Amino acid sequence: MSLLSQQKNMAHETNFVSLMVHRAAVSPNNIAFCFQGEQNGDETIFSYQEVDRRARAIATMLQQQGLTNERAVLLFQPGIDYILSILGCWYAGVTAVPVYAPRLNSSFDRIRIIIKDAQAAALLSTSAVLASLISDELNTLNIHGTQMLATDNLAENIEAHWEIPTINGDTLAVLQYTSGSTGNPKGVRIFQKHLIANSRMISRAMGSSEESVGVVWIPPYHDMGLVGGILQPFYAGFPVHLMSPVTFLQRPIRWLEAITQHRGTISAAPNFAYDLCVRRAKPEQIEQLDLSSWRVAVNGAEPVRAETIQRFYETFAPAGFKRNTLFPSYGMAETTLLISAPQVGHDVIILQAERDALKRGALVTAEGESIPLVSCGQVDDETKVAIVDPDNGTLRNANEIGEIWVSSPSVADGYWDKPEATQEIFHARLPGDDTHWLRTGDLGVLNNNNLYVTGRIKDMILIRGHNYYPHDIEATALAAHPVIRAQGAAAFAIDTADGEGLGLVVEMDRGWQPQHIQEATTAVRNAISLDHQLQISELVFVRPNSIPKTSSGKVQRFLTRSRLIAKELNVCCMEEAA
Repeated sequence: MSLLSQQKNMAHETNFVSLMVHRAAVSPNNIAFCFQGEQNGDETIFSYQEVDRRARAIATMLQQQGLTNERAVLLFQPGIDYILSILGCWYAGVTAVPVYAPRLNSSFDRIRIIIKDAQAAALLSTSAVLASLISDELNTLNIHGTQMLATDNLAENIEAHWEIPTINGDTLAVLQYTSGSTGNPKGVRIFQKHLIANSRMISRAMGSSEESVGVVWIPPYHDMGLVGGILQPFYAGFPVHLMSPVTFLQRPIRWLEAITQHRGTISAAPNFAYDLCVRRAKPEQIEQLDLSSWRVAVNGAEPVRAETIQRFYETFAPAGFKRNTLFPSYGMAETTLLISAPQVGHDVIILQAERDALKRGALVTAEGESIPLVSCGQVDDETKVAIVDPDNGTLRNANEIGEIWVSSPSVADGYWDKPEATQEIFHARLPGDDTHWLRTGDLGVLNNNNLYVTGRIKDMILIRGHNYYPHDIEATALAAHPVIRAQGAAAFAIDTADGEGLGLVVEMDRGWQPQHIQEATTAVRNAISLDHQLQISELVFVRPNSIPKTSSGKVQRFLTRSRLIAKELNVCCMEEAA
């Protein structure tokens, strides 16, 4: 089926329940998704008919427990049960609240906070997980009588009793809790109409159709994993091969091997994943890959790093990877997912920007020292973007950096039970304009119709009247010495006797030795001074995996700073400026 025919076929759908029921009726034996196990060749295949049957079974159990119109927290490891339970919630008219299961012996505090905030009536998991929870954990999670329900041990043929719920575009589908990269997580209210609208935009941007083949390891509790990795294939009707993020992290080459094996055409990952593949891939492994089928390699992080794009292309070009396959895009939970994307098959646009001009909040093509900015493409025809002065709410002039504001049918309804924050963030107004705008909290600039994301407002470091982007400083630190761990740096402002100074926490890589500390200290200080004309007020070296990150791999700078102040970091050495 052509892309145009596919879009027309889906145009009448208002929600994912009717869409999935339709696919099960029209294409019952078509592959909906496959889940790859730990071993090569170990893959479980689900047809649309089987997905529909299993979703109806879970939905019937929820309906029999009186949970229609309630909210249910999903506590699963990424996998088959997660996907089926999300659909089961929707088939029952229940709002799904995806969370990620903590590691063994880890704290359940975040889940408890979400259960309480969402006023969840149930927590869904597997029989094994619920049986493994000790009494203290159950008591922690059982807030005001929250039901603990297993979705994998249901009565035989229970799906025969399913009742079609009243569901339409205005049904609350998901409370997507934000990652909390700059503060406490908030539940984003995403209706079915938002999921459909954003799926339509993603399909248009990527040119997806029933002939596409997806390969995805991003977890379904993340907006990119759920909307881009699972719902987009369901929407466009193409098969998707899924694997656990743990499988990827343990052996990143498995991702690329899966693309080779299944002739994948669409796959996505945050920026760090592309770097990780470059660092871990061995020449003999690259020789066994064939990435020539890959059409759309989504890089969905902000900022997308130009050096990452170049390194990945140079490393995997011998395996048939094409540079114009790279697809840097921009999105967030508050817009369901996608905001902007490039044109499929076009080379990545990288603009060299003057560093000093960026400090002043302007975009000037470089003639001297420069910073590469990667275009995140153009916005969809259904979306509008404005670049706005975050302090006074007026439009910035051309090539001036400001806050990115978005108006789109995929912008969510607001935050759950937070009317003041909803009014401030989701209902911003420009002078003389009745449009409701979403304030993204991100800084960016438009140039030749391309959107460039430059950083987060809350992360911005202001020293002696100049703005510094933390990711730019972090990139300099990461490249300063080989013993520093990839993605292992967090830069932020700290209070000093002379005003605001620069704090920097850096992770050592595995195998570091005490003598490396002084070498790395000198290298990092010299590099920051040379590239940014800054002195580091406080430099801290920590052990691997000490810097907190979100579920999508973003550095949590605010939390890192808080843990530094509270002396809660796993420190190798703290070295302060004299």
